[in-house]
Amino acid sequence: MVKIKSFRELQELNEKFQDLVKLKKVSHEMELQSESKRCKRYISVCGGTGCKSCESYEIVKRLKEGIKLAGLSDEVQVSITGCFGFCEKGPIVNINPDNAFYVSVKPEDVEEIIQNHLLKGEIVQRLLYIEPTLQKKVKRQDEMSFYKKQKRIALRNCGLINPDDIRESIAEDGYMALAKAVTQMTPDDVIKIISDSGLRGRGGGGFPTGKKWGFAKKYQSDKKYIICNADEGDPGAFMDRSILEGDPHSVLEAMAIAGYAIGADEGNIYIRAEYPLAVERLYNAIDEAHEYGLLGDNILGTDFSFDIKIKYGAGAFVCGEETALIHSIEGCRGEPTNKPPFPAESGLWGKPTCVNNVETLAIVPAILNKGADWFNSIGTETSKGTKVFALAGKINNVGLVEVPMGTTLREIIYEIGGGIKNGRKFKAVQTGGPSGGCIPASGLDTAIDYESLTAIGSMMGSGGMIVMDEDNCMVDIAKFYLEFTVDESCGKCTPCRVGNKRLLEILTKITEGKGTEEDLVNLKELAETIKDTSLCGLGQTAPNPVLSTMKYFMDEYEAHVKEKRCPAGVCKNLLHFEIGDKCIGCTKCARVCPVSCISGKVKEKHTIIQDKCIKCGTCYGACPVGAIVRK
Repeated sequence: MVKIKSFRELQELNEKFQDLVKLKKVSHEMELQSESKRCKRYISVCGGTGCKSCESYEIVKRLKEGIKLAGLSDEVQVSITGCFGFCEKGPIVNINPDNAFYVSVKPEDVEEIIQNHLLKGEIVQRLLYIEPTLQKKVKRQDEMSFYKKQKRIALRNCGLINPDDIRESIAEDGYMALAKAVTQMTPDDVIKIISDSGLRGRGGGGFPTGKKWGFAKKYQSDKKYIICNADEGDPGAFMDRSILEGDPHSVLEAMAIAGYAIGADEGNIYIRAEYPLAVERLYNAIDEAHEYGLLGDNILGTDFSFDIKIKYGAGAFVCGEETALIHSIEGCRGEPTNKPPFPAESGLWGKPTCVNNVETLAIVPAILNKGADWFNSIGTETSKGTKVFALAGKINNVGLVEVPMGTTLREIIYEIGGGIKNGRKFKAVQTGGPSGGCIPASGLDTAIDYESLTAIGSMMGSGGMIVMDEDNCMVDIAKFYLEFTVDESCGKCTPCRVGNKRLLEILTKITEGKGTEEDLVNLKELAETIKDTSLCGLGQTAPNPVLSTMKYFMDEYEAHVKEKRCPAGVCKNLLHFEIGDKCIGCTKCARVCPVSCISGKVKEKHTIIQDKCIKCGTCYGACPVGAIVRK
């Protein structure tokens, strides 16, 4: 165990540990040479939740066993890392300095990697990524369209370091910002650099981080708290989880820096219990930080002390709101309260409290290490730096992307995301999770920043980004998000508790073919009322999916109400299947029908008995000649 007692000792360890990560980095100079088959190599295997579920730990085990049997233990090292971000193609195996980025690797591929790549110096071509638009294999990570336009700050160490080894974090300047803060800067200096950087909260609200810290510092108290909000509840969002799984030390370091800045000596990480791997790595990181003297009493030989506790959340979406989160930590029902007073004045246990989300905190050490001007130079005039998005839905390249603010939706979807799956037509993108709105094709050139997304009826949110194609029904999408918010409402205020339930009832009525034109008027009026009168952010933003889809896709609402038709063919009660003249009488449709509602003889045209049809669509998918028409 190494107990670090000064900034100088930390710098010496930083230099000492460089070799632990040097070979992991993509090299632009070195390429795999066939004549140099036994050069020193480092194999990094994605160990995030998604890849772990696809047996990445088994891949590591087999690599280590195979490398030992091949007599390569002195030449090749293998390690688990955090998420590379390219979740669509996991598990990922990255071999450096060869710049070989293998995707969709299975345990049974390990033998071929060892025999061909490590022993013969031959790239395993079938495991390389294929660009969806060019149908071209790409060997190097930095040459993939998915990574080219990204700028990784919050994710800088994810996919690089072993999250369970503090030495690798220190080698990548881990805790250097904390050391600089507590030994060379005053709390006011720290707050100023964060303020000058233009960093805003990445949890959805976009409040200036330096200003929030400044508010918490000015209130006098015998006790203050830092809270890391890791209660990531948006459907399809996994940004915070991946940061905690891949680089937990950056968050611990930032919490300590925030504690020094506002005068707090205790931090709480509020994390949902559904993130077991993140929790495990956090506990390990906290233990390591204690062993190295980077958490606890008299950090780096100064009079500053700071410690961190982990608090579990039960997965309540409303606890992403800071006052509800604080009540949950206190053991009370997770309900929001009116502000003021704000948590900066009266938060946890009635003491001044600063709440920041995971991504915001992960950026802080980089700002202190590189300077406010560096961060301020990235992004737009009002939205500085980068933002991490969980890109999902009908998109070729599903995964985590971190881009400079100001990048357009089109660039993310068509360049980084590789376009729409199966060559389908883009229809909409939902940003901001259940609190955001659906943006149509006409908004694809919108720059991603706080103000621009709000102006078109959506929001940044915590970073969910769900892509939809022509097969999605926008009325059904609005209904899906309302189902979520109704289920997650804490029930404290009437507009949210009752109003959103009424919204959902109207949407359900419309999707069942029972809607009226009056329902459309009521839907819009009620949504606007809920937005204006709800107590907290959950209720105030819950109507956004309804309002945005009515604004941009009103024709679909009218088709459901006036024509009793779902243009996308999604709403089951509005579907109608018929067998056309193309029918060859093969009987495949009749054989797969679960309710036996299709009649007809072999080689003769078949008929659907409409009264018995449950509109499951099984026959539609089974017909080999496209004779079944969905209306």
